[in-house]
Amino acid sequence: MQRAHRVAVFFGALPERAVAQRDKVREAGGNPLALHELATLGGDLDDAEQRRKRGRPPVGPRLQRAFRAGIEALSPPAQLLAVLAAAEEHGDRLTVQRAGRAWGAGDAVWEEVTNAGLLHVAGNRVGFRHPVVRRAIYEGCGAATRRRAHRALAATMPDEAEERAWHLAALAHGRDEDVARLLERTAARSRLGGATNTAARAWWRAAELSAAPVDASQRLAEAARAAWDAGWAATAERLLDDAERLAPGPHVARRSRGLRGIMEFARGMPELAHHFLITDMKRVPEPGTALELGTLAMRAAWSVGRGDLRDRALELLLEDDVAGRTGLPGTLAWWSDDVSADAADTPDLGDAAARVRTTILPLLPPTPLALAWGIDEPMADALRRRLPRLRRRSERARLAAALAQTAMLDNAAGRWPQSESSAAEGLRLAQDLGADHIASHCLTSLGWLAAARGDERAVAEAIARTLQTSLPQGVRALSAAAYWNRGMASLFRERPEEALDILVRLTEPGHGAEHPTFALLAALDTAEAAVRVGRSDLADERVRVLEAWARRTGAPWARCAAHVTRGLLGGARAEGAFRAALDVPGARSHALLYARAQLSYGEWLRRGRRRTDARVRIGAALEAFDRLGAEPLRQRAQREQDLTGAPGRRGSSDTRAMNRLTAQEQRVAQLAAEQLTNREIGVQLRISHRTVGHHLGNVFAKLGINTRTELSHHHAGCEPRERR
Repeated sequence: MQRAHRVAVFFGALPERAVAQRDKVREAGGNPLALHELATLGGDLDDAEQRRKRGRPPVGPRLQRAFRAGIEALSPPAQLLAVLAAAEEHGDRLTVQRAGRAWGAGDAVWEEVTNAGLLHVAGNRVGFRHPVVRRAIYEGCGAATRRRAHRALAATMPDEAEERAWHLAALAHGRDEDVARLLERTAARSRLGGATNTAARAWWRAAELSAAPVDASQRLAEAARAAWDAGWAATAERLLDDAERLAPGPHVARRSRGLRGIMEFARGMPELAHHFLITDMKRVPEPGTALELGTLAMRAAWSVGRGDLRDRALELLLEDDVAGRTGLPGTLAWWSDDVSADAADTPDLGDAAARVRTTILPLLPPTPLALAWGIDEPMADALRRRLPRLRRRSERARLAAALAQTAMLDNAAGRWPQSESSAAEGLRLAQDLGADHIASHCLTSLGWLAAARGDERAVAEAIARTLQTSLPQGVRALSAAAYWNRGMASLFRERPEEALDILVRLTEPGHGAEHPTFALLAALDTAEAAVRVGRSDLADERVRVLEAWARRTGAPWARCAAHVTRGLLGGARAEGAFRAALDVPGARSHALLYARAQLSYGEWLRRGRRRTDARVRIGAALEAFDRLGAEPLRQRAQREQDLTGAPGRRGSSDTRAMNRLTAQEQRVAQLAAEQLTNREIGVQLRISHRTVGHHLGNVFAKLGINTRTELSHHHAGCEPRERR
């Protein structure tokens, strides 16, 4: 039941059609006839979106007839007053009152309208008894009356008032450049105030009123960017296409602030996005916008694992002196995953961590790189501080991206409930926006959680959905994250051969999941799988990569993982390596990694027959896995704890015969009963296949049996009593 709930949380965002139906219910305001007519009016999600931008959804003929009788029973001045109130969308009673005086609407007229039940007045606010009444009055009064109402309302307002521009726009016939400029100023003020949805509507209407095609094109480009920032992805793409078709030229990139590359990065091919972004860097006048496009181009290059493309974007940033004004040189190292780079060129980790907390969002590296560099905690703090502002300003695209990044950082820190919440919210936002790659980023975080928790069904679904878009579009970072999750799930479920076959793809030249950052982050998993299947050569290669990265960055996770991997390889240095892993300052902040280090050390101690010491280490790991909810690793730690002979934990059957077996013989017997070969048992228990044969001989002798088939039957007969 819990797994089903998690799957629903991970993948239960509303489909677009359901979103459209939900919006129709809201528009109907609880009126059954309104709901029926909105449904029969038809239209797709984009139509519903456009109606919201324009201000009023249409009212069907049956609703018009239902309300017209009551409206037509009013005196002409009262009808005009009702139209004024319907045209004044903000419900400002004083504005409606001033405009009404010009039509002779005194106190008696107000009393007539309110007594009829159409209007209700509370203080300085005036409203209708139902939203549909407002629309029915406005749409049923005729175009001439509507224009008269808007003219009267505009006359009551100062020249700089935002609403005056809208009323004048409602009056305009055809092209009117003066009104278009007024709307343009309104849009600019709205954008500065964070009302990107209002800004998009204003620029869109200004484009419709523009006299020259190039002016209309520029305003459509502005509208497209505001629509994108407001989360209207389909509308933004349509407006940008219209702007380029109406009057193509550099002004489209300049006024949309490089939106074509931004949209392509969010939902298309990163290499194509890189081309658009570095091209538009030269067209935008603002250094801050050029910085945003340049660093996004670097991010696109990183996502496809192309260091050459990253360097090209970096060259352009430096050429334009954007770096000199923003402190970019001090953050350049964050964008590199080159293990062989000179450690002398690397900034001090403490200095880097302090800088992250004050760095603007575009300069922060991709989350996996932040993890690799060991600046994950300060980056998580920086993102969390920015989330409230993004919510206040309704910057849904940026909010979705920030939530996706926060989720991955919380995974590493062991804040799994917070991670799940952030990833689920980010996924819903990204799906609404059509930002496929941000959605996949959220899915990979949820898939990582599912792998650690042992929910392989959720892992498989997250991987399938991610690879469906990431592989065809060449987004290697997302494909690599999906492969890492799959390999980790197999490793934790003790299928090391399968895990290794998956994880080596991260370093396989030409493979769709080849990516240096993820190969680095997955190095411990790859090495552990390699050790378990006897590929010490591959494990040794991975530990050398980890040690080189640890020397370059000093990142606690890398130092800890390198020591653990060295310990897994065994030999005289093993215990010193495990102890060094647990003593790395800051390693405890990576909860799962640190618990795995405890478990690996405890397993090594148990194999060396130091059971008392082993119980301490394994017990600490067991407690951590239980607290996190890492079920596969918890089960493994529990089995290891059983093998140490801990009081009250030894044995898995209450039969007299099974109690005569040692803990190791019981484990060998259990795996043999599952039809594993001696070699496969040896891999799981980390003993030779000859030792497995020796233990099996003892098992057969003590149980009085001769074959594995008899052993399977013996276990099957004990199983019900064990469950009780």
